[in-house]
Amino acid sequence: MRIALAQCSSGTDPAENLRLVGELTREAAAAGAELVVFPEAMMCRFGVPLGDVAEPLDGPWARRVAEIAEETGTAVIAGMFTPSGDGRVRNTLVIAVPGAPMRGYHKIHLYDAFGFAESATVAPGDEPVVVEIAGHRVGVATCYDIRFPALFTELAGRGAELIVVPASWGAGPGKREQWQLLASARALDSATFVAAVGQAEPDDPRVRESKAPTGIGYSRISDPFGSVVADHGSGQQLGVHDIDLSVVGKAREASAVLANQRDIPRSGPNE
Repeated sequence: MRIALAQCSSGTDPAENLRLVGELTREAAAAGAELVVFPEAMMCRFGVPLGDVAEPLDGPWARRVAEIAEETGTAVIAGMFTPSGDGRVRNTLVIAVPGAPMRGYHKIHLYDAFGFAESATVAPGDEPVVVEIAGHRVGVATCYDIRFPALFTELAGRGAELIVVPASWGAGPGKREQWQLLASARALDSATFVAAVGQAEPDDPRVRESKAPTGIGYSRISDPFGSVVADHGSGQQLGVHDIDLSVVGKAREASAVLANQRDIPRSGPNE
């Protein structure tokens, strides 16, 4: 499978960000990509009121993403925001596959960590999502989800061979190392390929210094054995990569982490 990692920086204008989605998707399609993955918050970067830009999954922003996928013949996954119905928004991935109904994934694990409270403005989702792209099963997760192995093993159990993780990773001491380590660890946990695609480090120093997680770059593809297939730097980059998904079956047979997994009963601290 040939996939493109669109490591880029979104701004605060959804229309301009949509133009960038179209431009990079056409470039990826010209290079033969069957799937192009954009970062979390591609519709609008973090650090500004999100309710002002949120649209339903059948609204004009997501519909245009689906049109771009149809026009280019390339599947597109990109981060956006949808209304939640309780005054907050949902952190949503639009999943547009040519010839198939548009799907969405609402981020399950919210980034209430490192001094940031995503749940103050974002409502959580509750349903893992796996879709078929180019004859393969692809699971999705978003940013902070990458810290939760159970989601990745659940996606693998639903047949995912590749799990893509759009993100807008927060900056800070050790955060780059955590991001890249987690991508490889989740690939090992689930015996899948993991493509972790981050927002590039913003060019504007005022955005970089924001408390909001606006991206550090360093996208990574890891194979089911945890080996690094591709790494990006901090800046904007469209990388097109071939991955051999037949490796997934070999990894699952060799490591048997999914077959050997057992449910561990929970108990109180003194039981």
